[in-house]
Amino acid sequence: MRLGIAHQRIKPSHPEQNGCHERMHRTLKAETTRPAGLNSLQQQERFDAFRHEFNEERPHEALGMKRPAQVYRPSERSYPKTPPDLSYPLHDDVLEVSRAGHIRLPMGRQCFLSCALAGQPVGLREASDGRWTVTFVELDLGAYDPRTGDFEPTAISRTT
Repeated sequence: MRLGIAHQRIKPSHPEQNGCHERMHRTLKAETTRPAGLNSLQQQERFDAFRHEFNEERPHEALGMKRPAQVYRPSERSYPKTPPDLSYPLHDDVLEVSRAGHIRLPMGRQCFLSCALAGQPVGLREASDGRWTVTFVELDLGAYDPRTGDFEPTAISRTT
């Protein structure tokens, strides 16, 4: 998200919303884990063989029966050594998420957000109802109510 990549989510138990991706995972699992390699080196060999066949030998209907290696082009954008700094100019406060996934709020209260956000800054903005909206990049994660100490995650809109 810090690189401007938009996340897309599907409804739980609805693989048809992302069929091509789910189909690739089904094929990967069937061809590399049934049976699994006897150790991590053998398992990696199975993954490497699958990647080679999938990208260089197997034609894909979605690519007009071309192989992915035939149409792949490296991105012209360079990957930054460090993600861009985040700023929250419209927020009242910025807090860093702890290694355990919490933010420390006034009066010593802690609020769990996610371990995936460890070390990341989040913005807090007071809403008219007295709750605080917690934001990461441009995604509102939820609302913290200082009166009760409760954090209510925002319902995530999913792709259809």
